[in-house]
Amino acid sequence: MLELTAITKRYGQRTALDGLSLALPAGCFTALLGPNGAGKSTLFQVLTGLFTADEGDAMVAGHSLRREAVKALAHIGVVFQQMSLDLDLSVERNLRFHADLHGLPRALATERIAAGCAAIGLGAELGRTVRELSGGNRRKVELVRALLHQPAVVLMDEPTVGLDPKSRRDLVAAVQADVQARQSTVLWATHLVEEVEGADRVLVLHKGRLLADGTPAEVCAALGGGTLEQAFLRATAAGPESKKPQGEVIP
Repeated sequence: MLELTAITKRYGQRTALDGLSLALPAGCFTALLGPNGAGKSTLFQVLTGLFTADEGDAMVAGHSLRREAVKALAHIGVVFQQMSLDLDLSVERNLRFHADLHGLPRALATERIAAGCAAIGLGAELGRTVRELSGGNRRKVELVRALLHQPAVVLMDEPTVGLDPKSRRDLVAAVQADVQARQSTVLWATHLVEEVEGADRVLVLHKGRLLADGTPAEVCAALGGGTLEQAFLRATAAGPESKKPQGEVIP
């Protein structure tokens, strides 16, 4: 559902993404684990069309982001790191605006908004302004919004920043439920190891390059053993482990 081929993005002399290649199938919750500055947000900005890669291409549900951007982006739902809701509109009006942008018929939009909010515990909040909601509930609204058009690929860019532990667990569980129900492809970027231990697949990104790719257990083994947190911290510290070429990524 999502395939990247040699994606490279530079800012002047600094290379944020360095020939990044990967392929994610349907029905897979993939965690993109990396320290601050690893290139996670740059990757998401490229995948959502905010930036254009200097080299390489991404295929989304069979559509080239470089040659068929509108078709590719129609298959993507995203929750950005920074909140992007209108605080003074109600939950329902925020969601209806997004549904209108995607051309959803009004009756279908009403059905999906009601079902999405009910499933995530927001059924009673539709008439409240977003300003009145907690940080965790605002994130839930953004997730409902991202899923309204039933995208094949769901991008979550460090979505739990600032949330309490329960809200983080609830959000992870809601996204995993969507993977199971619709066989969606999720790419969840984070630097919090505890969020990714239940992922189907883990990608470790450091300085724009993949250090490891596999199940949590495979990634631990590839990065020298121990817990996932220990392996991650060791691999992304300054030193030989952080300089592995992308060719050494595990299968």
